[in-house]
Amino acid sequence: MMFVDCTLRDGGYYNAWDFTPELILQYLNAMQAAGVDAVELGFRTLKNQGFQGPCAFTTDEFIRSLAIRSGLTVGVMVNGGELLGEVPQKEALEQLFPNAAAESPVDLVRIACHVHEFEKALPAVTWLKERGYQVGVNLMQVADRSEAEVKSLARLAKAYRMDVLYFADSMGSMNPDQAAQIIRWFRSDWTGAMGIHTHDNLGLALSNTLRALDEGVTWVDSTVTGMGRGPGNTRSEELAIEMAERRRKATNMVPLMTLVREHFKPMQAHYGWGANPYYYLAGKHGIHPTYIQEMLSDSRYTEEDVLAVIEHLRVEGGKKFSLNTLDAARHFYRGEPKGQWSPRERFARRDVLLLGTGPGVARHRGALERYIVDRKPLVLALNTQGAIEAELIDLRVACHPVRLLADCDAHTRLPQPLITPYSMLPADVRKSLEGKEVLDYGLKVQADSFAFEAAHCTLPTSQVVGYALAVATSGQASRILMAGFDGYGADDPRSGEMHQLLEQYQAAEGALPVTAITPTRYGLHTESVYAL
Repeated sequence: MMFVDCTLRDGGYYNAWDFTPELILQYLNAMQAAGVDAVELGFRTLKNQGFQGPCAFTTDEFIRSLAIRSGLTVGVMVNGGELLGEVPQKEALEQLFPNAAAESPVDLVRIACHVHEFEKALPAVTWLKERGYQVGVNLMQVADRSEAEVKSLARLAKAYRMDVLYFADSMGSMNPDQAAQIIRWFRSDWTGAMGIHTHDNLGLALSNTLRALDEGVTWVDSTVTGMGRGPGNTRSEELAIEMAERRRKATNMVPLMTLVREHFKPMQAHYGWGANPYYYLAGKHGIHPTYIQEMLSDSRYTEEDVLAVIEHLRVEGGKKFSLNTLDAARHFYRGEPKGQWSPRERFARRDVLLLGTGPGVARHRGALERYIVDRKPLVLALNTQGAIEAELIDLRVACHPVRLLADCDAHTRLPQPLITPYSMLPADVRKSLEGKEVLDYGLKVQADSFAFEAAHCTLPTSQVVGYALAVATSGQASRILMAGFDGYGADDPRSGEMHQLLEQYQAAEGALPVTAITPTRYGLHTESVYAL
């Protein structure tokens, strides 16, 4: 059996493969002590986009600078797609591996391939074997392939003398029975060594690995604390215990547990890998985990956003990660806008007080309530905001479908009519609002655009603040007063997004005068509610 730890390769998706020399030294010592046979120290790549640390390139020179413990097989990984690009395969390989294995500190090369890349990447196996390397191929996204497809892949592999054929549960959607089935399908033609690389979306990474061992797989992967793309992988500290038991061989876990405490737990707290309900949903629906990883690292994505994007990708498909797809998925309204209600009758020539969700509303509640009673503006509250007396709020506004679904019980109890793009909402959201007085005002999302029509608007984002501004503008109000828009810290991405939205609104044709009357970090004209 070959126990392979690939922390510095798979974990690098979180820290740009920039591990410190101190961590790597401690890691290598811990791996040897824990009974690990091979360490995959990183990628080999010709791409140079943005800063990436040494484990993104893992050159021979870099590896020679490390104190590799005796007995550890040293591996690197190459993305199969890089062998099928503009640079001819042989030329790419010569650049990636300028030295034969005898002159290189690298023992093992693994090629990661999507199914559609497999056949064209296989000649690289022959080239690397002729140079003296051990060679493995990792087939990605195999879990949802049919029996015929898997057996076809096995027939292709049989023609090449690779040392191990891996399959990866890239989406983390596999259970132990499925892992066993895929192994049996491969065994129809492939008789060589097999390996498995698991992801922990469903919390089954270790179970799948152990079942694969029971089914005759002899190469298994893991990472320290599971550090790896998305929710991560089988945890090395757990697999080391299981492997020691299967081998009937004692191991020293102290260096590994010290490494976890001193280095990996602090990194995990910072970067946030590990299973959670979002990754679980992604695993169930075959959605690429990088979608979740990207959203969780970007504070602009609320809980509602993440769930809405997952639902969109469940329907539309999300096996291949794309930033463009992610951005589009966040905009929930597609097609031409439609609405049945015009705000003009209620809003025309009135001051509108827009109540946000910041602490400024509660802090200045008394002054705001006195102003409302005295001056009688039209009071428009975002979502279920309730920091002032309910009878002083005239209307509510909401447009995020997941937020509406979460708040439907509250909305049905609240007395105010709800302005929302009702006719454009998913059927389950419309059903949840049955019995509620709804004012149907349509919404279209289009980059860098603000337009205000009688019964619908066009906005650059589906944020409820922009929607509320559009409602008041379409209604031909006299001006907008904003309370509870305190703003976020300077480093919070939501701050920049809101700044941009407010700037775009104020520059739009037909925009109304906007005044903040409680403290705000945004670039708005500001007056004091106490003076009003």
